[in-house]
Amino acid sequence: MNKETIKISGMTCAACAKRIEKVIGKLEGVSQASVNFATEKLSVEYDNQKISTEKIKEAIEKVGYGVIEEEKMKTATIPIEGMTCAACANRIEKVLGKMEGVLRVSVNFATEKATVEYNPQITRLSAIKQVIEKTGYKALNIEKKASVDEDKLRKEKEIRTLWKKFIVSAIFAAPLLYLAMVPMISWLPFPIPGFLEPMQFPLIYALTQIGLVVPIIIAGNKFYTVGFKALIQRSPNMDSLIAIGTTAAVAYSLYSTYQISAGNFHAVDGLYFETAGVIITLILLGKSLEAVSKGKTSEAIKKLMGLAPKTAIVIQDGKEVEVPIDEVEIGDVILVKPGEKIPVDGEVIDGHTAIDESMLTGESIPVDKKAGDKVYAASINTNGMIRFKATKVGDDTALAQIVKLVEDAQSSKAPIAQMADIVSGYFVPIVVAIAVLAFAGWLIAGQSLVFALTIFISVLVIACPCALGLATPTALWSEQEKERNTGFL
Repeated sequence: MNKETIKISGMTCAACAKRIEKVIGKLEGVSQASVNFATEKLSVEYDNQKISTEKIKEAIEKVGYGVIEEEKMKTATIPIEGMTCAACANRIEKVLGKMEGVLRVSVNFATEKATVEYNPQITRLSAIKQVIEKTGYKALNIEKKASVDEDKLRKEKEIRTLWKKFIVSAIFAAPLLYLAMVPMISWLPFPIPGFLEPMQFPLIYALTQIGLVVPIIIAGNKFYTVGFKALIQRSPNMDSLIAIGTTAAVAYSLYSTYQISAGNFHAVDGLYFETAGVIITLILLGKSLEAVSKGKTSEAIKKLMGLAPKTAIVIQDGKEVEVPIDEVEIGDVILVKPGEKIPVDGEVIDGHTAIDESMLTGESIPVDKKAGDKVYAASINTNGMIRFKATKVGDDTALAQIVKLVEDAQSSKAPIAQMADIVSGYFVPIVVAIAVLAFAGWLIAGQSLVFALTIFISVLVIACPCALGLATPTALWSEQEKERNTGFL
């Protein structure tokens, strides 16, 4: 059985995660699927003889979500000394271009630098430098191209977008709510302008509310695109309920506006534009806080991964060579001086020292190490100088395994969370069914179509999970802030 972690985009609530789990879990060859909504990752265990990773990704995209491909290629800029003309640059390009694992090479004679795009799983930077040296030129210290944290940038962009949408909706929702509520409160010392009096100028009053609610609906357009799409695919989520409830409120309000324009001024009591506007605004606030919380949780994991040093001193042909941590391979002999961090897991072969392993064990007293003892990545060498053989590198180190355990813990769900997922899967259909039954019941009882429609809309709007959409993300954000401040996250 193979185990794969896939990054997913486009999820808006826990019901989306539940839906992906259900779809992937039904695929032939998949034994287990778990989606972590906070980190936006799918952990899937499958039989590669029956299904491939590509098929799983296709299934994710088919239900309306995106798959974010992890960057496998790396780019490095290597300063080169000894080039005398453009022909030298061309020669280096040709030689490096023939190397296995090198995708693209560009040598700039003017700046005396070679930009190399390569697959680190096939070739190493040190091997590229050696080829340049053998060609007759000198490769200076490698300047790795600044790697951009795409995941961090994507989350920051998402947070900025959500905050902008919330601010826009709040700017229009505040006067809309004021305009709708003030006429009902006679003692309020802040009356509305005379030309907006609902009893005297009902059409202007209704049109003004339309003008205020339209920007809010535009800001919350994603609720409608995602919600109705999920409804069509018979997998309704929280966005579906928001979309149905607010659409019903706006549709009925537009009908009331039409009645007003036809001379029925009493229809002004049937305007519910502020209901849709305030619901969308509050849910946008909840989504914004949720995005901030998710982003900070992911940042905490990245800080944990950042405990390991970025380079290591490897003994090659009796010489000390500083190489990037990604270049260290199993079996390499590594030198660690006093005060430096252990770059990878290994076994001491020479020297004696005391190592601070508090990041791993929580024990502040350094542990004595001698030949034959094990050392772990990110622990600190306090006093002696040691040489050790690398036994575990990359994702196999103890630190990497801790990070993986944290992510797996986030992926797994407590029994109460599993129950919430089950309830959320039935909540929306039940609410819609109750609204339809109430509508039909009042019609059968002899009430008018307008009255029955009002009951139908009331059920949908009241059931719209505004409290969940705002309270749950706020509680999550508040609790994680507290955990981070106390050092747990």
